[in-house]
Amino acid sequence: MTTAAPMPVPFPFAAIAGQPHLRQALLLAAVDPGLGGVLIEGPRGTAKTTAARALAELLPGAPFVTLPLGASLESLVGTLDLAKALAGHELAFAPGLLARAHGGVLYVDEINLLPDALIDSLLDAAASGVNVVERDGISHRHAARFVLVGTMNPEEGTLRPQLLDRFGLCVQLRNIDEPAERQAIVRARLAFDADPQGFRAKHAQEEAALAASLARARTLVADASALPYGDAVHEAVGALCIAAGVDGLRADLVMLRSARALAAWEGADGITADHVRRVAEAVLLHRRKPGAEAAAPAPASGAARPAATVNGQDGTNSANDLGGTGDVGGEDWGAMPPEPVGIERVKPLRPLIAPAQAVASKKA
Repeated sequence: MTTAAPMPVPFPFAAIAGQPHLRQALLLAAVDPGLGGVLIEGPRGTAKTTAARALAELLPGAPFVTLPLGASLESLVGTLDLAKALAGHELAFAPGLLARAHGGVLYVDEINLLPDALIDSLLDAAASGVNVVERDGISHRHAARFVLVGTMNPEEGTLRPQLLDRFGLCVQLRNIDEPAERQAIVRARLAFDADPQGFRAKHAQEEAALAASLARARTLVADASALPYGDAVHEAVGALCIAAGVDGLRADLVMLRSARALAAWEGADGITADHVRRVAEAVLLHRRKPGAEAAAPAPASGAARPAATVNGQDGTNSANDLGGTGDVGGEDWGAMPPEPVGIERVKPLRPLIAPAQAVASKKA
């Protein structure tokens, strides 16, 4: 018989250093889960899982649910409760992971390795806040409002453009090359491993301030009449999306909602073009067409405000960071453009034996 072990305490969100753009994207998604989640691209060991676990702790009573790679569609969306069906001949719904994640964070590591059907269901629920199940003789729907956090390593392949576009925000992380910054991060991690509770106590005040700011921002976003904006904001959004060559209007809508979430986080009276500019890269990074104009760099974010610097690492990547085109949401990585091939008409071959000679040979 095995003995149950307590779950390890999460690393404080306020103590995460070196990834300011990751912090900002996660906080914005927590302010407004309807953004559609955050896709985090980057190599191993860049605090992707640590940040997702820490984010859930900022939401009071929020569950942290992990979707394993081998999960089935039924375990994700829910299915028929076979025990009740066999015992009482009644059709009952057995909830899945989407129901368990309601009000919290749903974390999917290596999301690019999941079947498309599971990713579709994840993104549908993340954007709508409702899980609809029509299968196994049952029709059921339930609330599923959660913060979707998906991670992937581009070296292991990417997602189809249709799926990338449905993620609200995207952040690309790189390895930290600054020696002093690396040493500071390693020291902080070693201090946490040596005394988790003591380390958390040192950051308890910052954590409480983050949680309180997040609660206020979520309340402000829920008020439809709050945070007005004018034509200048619409013009800024449209110009950025056109310059990026995005398909459709999803990027415009997500950018407006992201700017609204940032304004709510900062307690602003309304949305400005500066809010739009500061969220633009996370909205357009995975949607930008190859060769399109990149958004102007925005200030990095910090603990008290998502837009201040924490140990100053820039989370944007150059065209070489994916080993190819530099575009995340365009064509498939490694694809090559079609090239014209010349076609020459081929003359039919003359028969080797004349018809008359062929008949004579058959008679002989």
